[in-house]
Amino acid sequence: MQHQLLANLMADIERIPPHRYFGRVTGVLGMLVEIGGVQRVLSIGDRCHVVTRDQRQVACEVVGFRADRVLMMPFGQLDGIGLGCKVEVLGHEPVIYPDPSWLGRVVNAMGEPIDGQGPLKLGNIAYRLRATPPPAHARQRVGGKIDLGVRALNAFLTMCRGQRTGIFAGSGVGKSVLLSMLARYTASDVNVIGLIGERGREVQEFLEDDLGEDGRARSVVVVATSDESPLMRRQAAYMTLTIAEYFRDLDQSVLCMMDSVTRFAMAQREIGLSAGEPPTSKGYTPTVFAELPRLLERAGPGAGAGSITGLFTVLVEGDDMNEPIADAVRGILDGHIVLERAIAERGRYPAINVLRSISRVMPNCNSVEENALIRKARSLMAAYEDMAELIRIGAYRQGSDATVDQAIAIQPLLEAFLNQDRSERDTLDGGYAKLAEILGGAA
Repeated sequence: MQHQLLANLMADIERIPPHRYFGRVTGVLGMLVEIGGVQRVLSIGDRCHVVTRDQRQVACEVVGFRADRVLMMPFGQLDGIGLGCKVEVLGHEPVIYPDPSWLGRVVNAMGEPIDGQGPLKLGNIAYRLRATPPPAHARQRVGGKIDLGVRALNAFLTMCRGQRTGIFAGSGVGKSVLLSMLARYTASDVNVIGLIGERGREVQEFLEDDLGEDGRARSVVVVATSDESPLMRRQAAYMTLTIAEYFRDLDQSVLCMMDSVTRFAMAQREIGLSAGEPPTSKGYTPTVFAELPRLLERAGPGAGAGSITGLFTVLVEGDDMNEPIADAVRGILDGHIVLERAIAERGRYPAINVLRSISRVMPNCNSVEENALIRKARSLMAAYEDMAELIRIGAYRQGSDATVDQAIAIQPLLEAFLNQDRSERDTLDGGYAKLAEILGGAA
């Protein structure tokens, strides 16, 4: 530990620049601030402070270069910034100093407390906000099964420690409610929750009603509301993963939840378009698809005993599950949970479409008997889905197909099994036992 503290102190000293550099604002256009005079000492991702007319300091980040000018975007408002304003170059990479005492706290994208409970205690080790994931050859394999507390997920989409899964849904289908259930009921040591581009009025509701006192006591919540700048919304996602990595390095089982990856991608799109990147699919710029794997790969098993189990929501536009961000994220993660509007409209929550959802690690972590049980249940659900139209209009004649007859018999029982009130918790073993009872009774 002393060696680590000394190395950390030396790194901090090395980050202190030997000289201070200053430039001037030469132009402001949209969300971009152009500065001149310091272009040779800056690179992409560097930070600067712009001193406004009323002597406030606005933090900015370098997002590009044009001719002999540096292009920056602010973390705050542009009010008060004009031609000739002084710009001070910050000579260090942004880092944070997490500490176990952060549990129960709410912070913004800068790692500053916003819960009114006083300043945060700083730890001894610096963590980079844009860290790289552990090398593939050094990572452990995913661990044992993790109890999510939600029957449908425990049974049909079993997750393991260190797995990364996406929750795909349109607006108003219930992904935030499902996320709150997972935050309260999942068996983990620590929760790190990132609310990216969230509605301001919903933050307090999530903390008090959804998370509750018990859930909040073992959680760190990072918040960037929808009215904040694209840089703040993007950095909130980096902050979430950085804090999760800190607790992972303490050999703890971390549940990292982010709502939502889509808003992270939208923030990166705004940054890219402002910097002059060419728009591609649905206006998303190339850096969006480069940043997504860099962010999501940071979750997963660590090199030691700790792990980050990732649950990332994806807000699909127009209920199109194949839109660009959904398609890209689905290819990166280890499974996907699809919430369907038609299921929610008929009153079944969580509105999980089991047949369109998958957990890629489930077959290897389940027993032979459990896999056989799930295969049988899925086959009966698929048989009912194939004949659903004929059944609804009364065109199917009972006795025509034994499998369909069995599917019709157990359909109400399966619907009741998949339905779960937000205040109800179920266990892994309890879910399998109930499913076995349903299938056994209909055999």
